[in-house]
Amino acid sequence: MVWHKVAESRAELFGAGVDMAEVEVDGKTVLVVKVGGEMYACASKCPHAGARMKDGYLDAQGNLVCPLHRYRFDPKTGRNVSGEGYFLKRYVVKDTEDGVFVGMEEKKGIFG
Repeated sequence: MVWHKVAESRAELFGAGVDMAEVEVDGKTVLVVKVGGEMYACASKCPHAGARMKDGYLDAQGNLVCPLHRYRFDPKTGRNVSGEGYFLKRYVVKDTEDGVFVGMEEKKGIFG
């Protein structure tokens, strides 16, 4: 696992009333979501039609809702909870006194 610093603190990612932030991590746009005090990171685009998830919202149950077709995803697991069978890629988030980090699998070369 390779850890990438995405912010100095939660406050840098999430202002008042903000619960989603897009960040660049190792050449990928990742969405960091705050639900009930916890942070989760996932793909920034819906796996169904490629809509930008940041343009959606979090519902009352804490599910991430796609702005295009209203498909719902649990940000804790990436699972589609509205029944369409899609999966939103997830990444690990670590919040420390040194900042907020997103973990990515280490890239392997052709021979490794």
